[in-house]
Amino acid sequence: MSDGIVTSPDGTRIAYTAWGDGDPIVIIDGATAYRATTPENASTAELLADEHLVIAYDRRGRGESGDTLPYTVEREYEDLRAVIEQAGNGRPVTVFGWSSGGNLALNAAQAGVPIERIALFEPNAAIDTETRPPLPTDYVERIDAAVAEGRPGDAVALFLTDAALTPAEYVDGMRGQDWWPGLETIAQTIAYDGRQIGDALSGKPLSSDLWNRVDVPVLVLHGEDTWPALAAGARAIAEHLPTAVLKPVPGQEHSTTPEVLAEALRAFAGEH
Repeated sequence: MSDGIVTSPDGTRIAYTAWGDGDPIVIIDGATAYRATTPENASTAELLADEHLVIAYDRRGRGESGDTLPYTVEREYEDLRAVIEQAGNGRPVTVFGWSSGGNLALNAAQAGVPIERIALFEPNAAIDTETRPPLPTDYVERIDAAVAEGRPGDAVALFLTDAALTPAEYVDGMRGQDWWPGLETIAQTIAYDGRQIGDALSGKPLSSDLWNRVDVPVLVLHGEDTWPALAAGARAIAEHLPTAVLKPVPGQEHSTTPEVLAEALRAFAGEH
């Protein structure tokens, strides 16, 4: 295992950890997550390190990575490209994304970032209003406003209620937990994921031009016991992408185990 830094074209320093050697697998976290909060990524990497170079990085604005402003979605595509080229030595890469990190992976591939194959765990989509309410159209603007006005806790609460669909009374109780301040420190990045998701959670069918240039193999995973809305979103994206395969895996809610994930990624990378 080794830690390192790559430099994105806008000068932002992106911190990463790498394990093993071989064909690279790059892990992208979803909203609010980064290396220090996702030990399951390290456990998964250790299981794959006998055959693969596994790279987990802190997305900009989180953990040990910088955050040059202003933010645009393209900056995160450039960050991923820098990780692939500098940490992965430009070798053919599998990119795996958790949740909205999966949306970022698809967006980056659409934009031309060199990715050989993409694996996703419960990426974000809602193509009707029956399985889940759509993300409010002013969601990103409200997150940005809360952060700009010095209310990071309100930004976190908006994410939990409007995006994660956590009941408001539960969120009120969360504010006093010792882990809450850590979420507030990365509150500005919650809007980044909202921008990466775009219209995918609008409650309308995915547009025909969304990811229409993604022509590499795609594996879409969801937990067998996940929330119905998350499974429906995974199915919608798998059905939307001509090169995608849908695979339910053992798991609870919005997660699975490192053992299950490592086995799925190893098989997918080996097959393609």
